[in-house]
Amino acid sequence: MKVTIEPPPGEGEPLAPLHRRLGWFIGLALASAAATAVVAYALRALLV
Repeated sequence: MKVTIEPPPGEGEPLAPLHRRLGWFIGLALASAAATAVVAYALRALLV
């Protein structure tokens, strides 16, 4: 079975490529913004 979560790199190991690290950051930022919008519109729909 393939492991999908990898531990952080050890001492002296190279980091993941910058585009991969930025992709994770951008993906998480978009997902959190979408989740916030869904909750906000759901609350607005309940209150109106």
